Amino acid sequence: MFYKTRGPLVCMRWVNMLWLCLLVFCASVTTHALAADAYPAKPIRWIVPFPPGGPTDGFSRIAASALGRELNTTVVIENIGGMGAGIGMQALARAAADGYSIGLNTTGSHTINPHLYGAKLGYDPITDFTPITLAADYVNVLVVNPKLGINNVAELIAWAKANPGKATFGSAGNGASNHLHGELLKQLTGAPMQHVPYRGSAPAMRDVIGGQLAFMFDIPITAMPQARAGLVKAIGVTADKRSPFALEVPTMAEAGIKGFAEAGGSLWFGVVGPAGMPRPIVNTLNAALVRALRSPEVRERTTAQGFTIVASPPEELTRVMKADLQAWGRIVRASGAIVD
Repeated sequence: MFYKTRGPLVCMRWVNMLWLCLLVFCASVTTHALAADAYPAKPIRWIVPFPPGGPTDGFSRIAASALGRELNTTVVIENIGGMGAGIGMQALARAAADGYSIGLNTTGSHTINPHLYGAKLGYDPITDFTPITLAADYVNVLVVNPKLGINNVAELIAWAKANPGKATFGSAGNGASNHLHGELLKQLTGAPMQHVPYRGSAPAMRDVIGGQLAFMFDIPITAMPQARAGLVKAIGVTADKRSPFALEVPTMAEAGIKGFAEAGGSLWFGVVGPAGMPRPIVNTLNAALVRALRSPEVRERTTAQGFTIVASPPEELTRVMKADLQAWGRIVRASGAIVD
C-alpha cells in the first residue's frame, strides 16, 4: 500500500513545486512590467563624473533636458568630479539599480582609466554597469606650430627624427586621450617625441601657438578655430573617416599613418546605469534617449560642441566598451603611463 501511494504523492509534490515556480516567475515578470509602466515616478539623477563647465557637462545638460521632456519628468545633473571620472563612476556603480541613477561614461572612464588606475579604480568597467546607449562620438585633431613649416604628418615625423629632443607635445595631463594619441603616434612611427603634461588642454594649446611646444592633439571645437585663424596648422584627425567639423583635414590613414584609428582613434560618450537594472526600464530609457538625442534641437546644439550623435541600442555600447578596453590597454601599456 505504501508503494502504491508514494508515486502519486511524489508527483503531486512536483506539480505543486512547478506551480509555485511558475507563480513566482509570473509575479516577477508582472512586477517588472508594472515597474516599467510606472517608470519614472520621480526625478532621475544624471551623474556627470567631471566638474561643471567642461564638454561632458555641456553635453549632459543638453541630453538630460531632452530626456526629461521625453519621459515627462525632471532629470537632475549631479557633477561628481575627481580621479579622472573615477569618483563619479564609483558613485554610479554603487547606486540603486532602479533606473533613477544614470550617468555619462566616456572613453576615459571605461577604457583608459582601468589601465591607468588598476585596482585603485574601484569599479569594473563592464560588470558594474548597465549599458543604455552609445550617445555620441568625436575625434582629436593633430595640430602643429605653423612656424615649424610642417604641412603634413609625414613632414612632422621626418622633422622629429631629424631633431630629437625638439618634438614636444602637450596634453591635458597624464593618461588623457590627447596624451595617449601622442604616444600612439610615437609608437606607430618610431619618431622621438617628448610628452609635456598640463592641467588641461587650454594651456597646452597656448604653448603650441606660442612655440613652446611643437604639436598636440585636441578636440575640433578648440583646435579648428585656432587652425582657421592661422595660429596652428591642422594636419590629421584620429578617426577612420574625416570629421564633419574638420572636413579639410585628412585622417591619419590618409596622412600615411596606417592603423591609427584601429589602434585607438575613436572617442565617445555613453549613458550607463548601475549593474542589474531591469530590462524593461533599460528599454524605456534607451527609447527615450534615442528620440531625445536624434531630435533636431539636440543634434544642432551638440554639433555646435563638436560631437556626432550615435544614439545606439545598449548592445552597441557594450561592444564598443569591450573592444576599446583592449585597444587603449595596449596604448597605455606601451606608453608606460600610470596614475599614482
